[in-house]
Amino acid sequence: MDTIMAQLGEFASFLREWRDRRGWSQEDLARRSGLSRAGVSAIETGRLVPSAAAALALAAALECRVEDLFRLRKPETGAPTWAWEPRREPCRYWAAELGGEVRLFPAEPSPLGMVPHDGVVHEGTRQAGEPTDPERTLIMACCDPAVGLLAAELAREAGVRLLAFQRSSRAALTLLGQGLVHVAGVHLSRPDEPGGNAGVVRTELGPGYTLLRVAHWEEGVALAPGLDLATVGAAIRSDLRWIGRESGSGARQCLDELLAGRWVPNRLASDHRGVTEALRGGWADAGVCLRLVSEEAGLDFLGVRQEAYDLCFPTRWEDDPRFKALVQAVRSPGYRQSLGDLPGYDSTAAGALQRVS
Repeated sequence: MDTIMAQLGEFASFLREWRDRRGWSQEDLARRSGLSRAGVSAIETGRLVPSAAAALALAAALECRVEDLFRLRKPETGAPTWAWEPRREPCRYWAAELGGEVRLFPAEPSPLGMVPHDGVVHEGTRQAGEPTDPERTLIMACCDPAVGLLAAELAREAGVRLLAFQRSSRAALTLLGQGLVHVAGVHLSRPDEPGGNAGVVRTELGPGYTLLRVAHWEEGVALAPGLDLATVGAAIRSDLRWIGRESGSGARQCLDELLAGRWVPNRLASDHRGVTEALRGGWADAGVCLRLVSEEAGLDFLGVRQEAYDLCFPTRWEDDPRFKALVQAVRSPGYRQSLGDLPGYDSTAAGALQRVS
């Protein structure tokens, strides 16, 4: 039996995660499933592999599938399959199933904060940590500073782990087109612009993608403390030091339209919050970002335009439970309310789907 199990893979239990999601104690789960508390504890810690009857009883109590609770992790063979090469080793990583293959993603600073890693690769050897489920992990590339609200909703309501990588809109679409992320966040059009983000996706990637509307948000010019400027025109005419953004970002597109080719800022921020950090630190006087991060930083803000922010993913993945959970999360009243409470965010149209053909 041990030899057979070794060939099939290592037994991994996600029972505790599902129990915690329900807010139940081990005693609560034992009572609902008909098992003993000691049995529940032993299964959670991996000291006991449940029988088929016990697994079915636990799944019924938690209203999920048996495969959501228990999985055989295949033995790791050969070199790790990276989504993109790490810059150095040892390297912390996250694991996710993508296109039928488990890939490793080098851990990096995330808009979600310090996300627990799944393991470490050192000298080509993978050292796994606590069991995680790659098939319940969703990889997103975006620049939304409020993506943590969506991650919390997905984890709470569907048990899906969302990992967000900070990328500009076009960089996110590039990764999506290469099959290296599940979802790309895009804001490269105004809500009333013909074609909208769908036109951008069609040009960059072609047909076969779906857009999920998250919000309309306000982008504009944030000003360093002490500047007494009331209009965008006054800011452009003034002798200010501007902080820019990388080509391919919605903020850069907005800034290029404002400056109309007069000049290009020498210094670039990596994201929306990087703009406000540069302003507060005295490195620049003005920069384009979202109203949300400007107000968070206590800076004056001059609104320029409303933008449509969409999540883009391959249409062929719509039946994947993770994407069904994503759509449901964006449409949920709680998430829409929380998002709409943020400065500059309008979640009225959240959840609308548009196919790019």
